Amino acid sequence: MTPALTSKANPRFRDLLARLRPSGARREATLLLGAKLIETWAEARQTTAGKRLRPALWMRLQQTTPHRLEAALGVESLVLGETLMRELADAGSPPEHALLMDLGSEPAGPLAERVIGAWGIQDPGNLGAILRSGAAFGFQEALLGPGCADPFSPKALRGSMGAAFLLPLRRMEKLEHDQGHWYALDGGPGAVPLAEADLSEPVRLWVGNEGHGWQGVALPEGVQRLAIPIQDMESLNAAVAAGIACYEVARRSLR
Repeated sequence: MTPALTSKANPRFRDLLARLRPSGARREATLLLGAKLIETWAEARQTTAGKRLRPALWMRLQQTTPHRLEAALGVESLVLGETLMRELADAGSPPEHALLMDLGSEPAGPLAERVIGAWGIQDPGNLGAILRSGAAFGFQEALLGPGCADPFSPKALRGSMGAAFLLPLRRMEKLEHDQGHWYALDGGPGAVPLAEADLSEPVRLWVGNEGHGWQGVALPEGVQRLAIPIQDMESLNAAVAAGIACYEVARRSLR
């Protein structure tokens, strides 16, 4: 039986925490927490986005039965005590399984035909939900503007429910308009109602910050504001608005 690591002072565990500490563009590794998320990645590992994540170390909670993928992936396994697994997962209830993943470089080249973009989305759960909507409605790539949460943080990965394994993700420091139809979801003056917008491909659909939307962001010429008509409320949650707009893009494509 493999002995379990139980001490936070163990050099191996401290090295593991150090590998996971960097975030954002500096992140080189992440964790898949729980068997379901690991299995979701395994199903998508041959996609472009899935190949960006490379398994490096399997971690199993002490007294937990080995998972079928543990040996199949051909990586080293560690058994962790409950305290260490809980700290690693930063959650009240420790998962039975976790997989350390090395993170490859961002994709390059021309954008896909159907792209979802997030600008200043600070909440990892919201970002994950936006990616889920994009993947669910046939979007092929995701762009991340300044101020976005880290899409490969464990919390964002849980929120995306595997969308980060389906959508290639790349960062964009400024809006660099190409020949596609670019829209910034915003209900302000001059916005095009969703029903009247040309959503034919190539389409680039952007969601602004949860609190102040696109205030203070200079939208370049060619980027139109896009409004979703609502009643009796000032605005929609950013992730909800993204889901509605992504659905409309998909619905139009099926005509």
